[in-house]
Amino acid sequence: MEREQIRPASAADVPAVKAVTDAAYHPYVERIGVVPQPMEADHAADVAEGKVFVTGGPGREVAGLVVVEAHADHLFLDSIAVHPDAHGTGVGRRLLRFVDAHARALGLTEVRLYTNAMMWENQKIYPKYGYEVVERRVDGPYDRVHYRKRLI
Repeated sequence: MEREQIRPASAADVPAVKAVTDAAYHPYVERIGVVPQPMEADHAADVAEGKVFVTGGPGREVAGLVVVEAHADHLFLDSIAVHPDAHGTGVGRRLLRFVDAHARALGLTEVRLYTNAMMWENQKIYPKYGYEVVERRVDGPYDRVHYRKRLI
């Protein structure tokens, strides 16, 4: 059950956080025409600020991760990444359940996120986990679909 634990990332995890993020988002570069924002994140700073949580999976100490940021009225899910080798193993599902539990533990009743409109796979996944579309908005080079999930 070690692989199912979700824990705060440490400085030692930064290379794995970058590798998993890059592997998860790289397939979208050509499709959306720009590098997805999570690939350009300052992973070391996010880890140092306690925003990154990781979990293991088949053959990997870090198979998936979430980057979250608490706000006064919601938890923002900035990024979720699952290494392609771990697709279909439940890593993403565990991470999404963790995000809900983390928000509740912080006393927050809503989770918000966005995904690029060209990442249509995500638009099929999020509603299955209780997320509803709030709006679609262009932010610079990114055409984003914004979601929220009420935890009440």
